[in-house]
Amino acid sequence: MLYRLFSDIVVIFHFTFVLFVIFGGLLLFWKPKIAWIHLPCAFWGAFVEFSGRICPLTPLEIWFRIQGGKNAYSGGFIAHYILPVLYPAGLTRNVQIVLGSIVIIINVFVYWKVFLSKRSG
Repeated sequence: MLYRLFSDIVVIFHFTFVLFVIFGGLLLFWKPKIAWIHLPCAFWGAFVEFSGRICPLTPLEIWFRIQGGKNAYSGGFIAHYILPVLYPAGLTRNVQIVLGSIVIIINVFVYWKVFLSKRSG
């Protein structure tokens, strides 16, 4: 039971991290110093996608699930709703490159807008 809880915590953290990588730049409008945290996270997210690697959180989550006597990604709210977003069916190398590109495009745009708003304001 405890291992399954830990695996769910890892999935929630992983999902939150992915959202932060993609949309965390928007927080710069509120607190510009978040860039010091967001930029390394965004670079990591893009690196994982472009290199075709697996985020270290994935094997950790799977290990917790196995230790808890469960199959990876089965049962419960988290497995049903969050995991398909993190691990979509048909995730290919080309899709990973597109996802990495989207991360970069979104964040370059947001950082550019923040930079422009700070210069004019």
